[in-house]
Amino acid sequence: MYDTDLPTRVRIQETGCISLIGMAGAGKSTLGRLLAEKLGWAHLDTDRLIEAYYGLPLQEILDGQGLPLFLKTEETLVSMLGVRRTVISTGGSVVYGPAAMKRLKLLGPVVFLEIDLPTFQRRVGEGDNRGLAIAQGMSREDLFLERLPLYRAAADFTLPTGDTDPKASLDRLHAWLTEEPDQ
Repeated sequence: MYDTDLPTRVRIQETGCISLIGMAGAGKSTLGRLLAEKLGWAHLDTDRLIEAYYGLPLQEILDGQGLPLFLKTEETLVSMLGVRRTVISTGGSVVYGPAAMKRLKLLGPVVFLEIDLPTFQRRVGEGDNRGLAIAQGMSREDLFLERLPLYRAAADFTLPTGDTDPKASLDRLHAWLTEEPDQ
């Protein structure tokens, strides 16, 4: 449930949102659901939104559209979000869409769930049938290194999630969200 005894100047706004960004396997969907439950808010997974829009699994959409059109589709759908009191778990490629990132920033804080390369590779494996938006011929390491500075630049807060359990990550994120921001 939403804590109404929070200080008046916290990072959580009653009508705002919180967006989670990061690589596949960073825990965006898991932590997003947990945070939404803790706050008494809705949870929106943008990969599921894209699947619902097309009525197809993400991998089929990516295969059918190709990477450039898929990224444009993701950017368009995320940039049109009109939600409140929602924790938004994004697809890892959302950082390629300037309009999408602008919209997420307008909705509220953007949190980068950071994992290291070995954790990404272990959790994602080859990425088959995950809807991993990766250019043909690009390695998972190249993808990781390409996205890392984009996530860091977009983030209001970075939360390492590689070696912590979801409950510990939830507690740390909630503490950051409910502390009084610096003036």
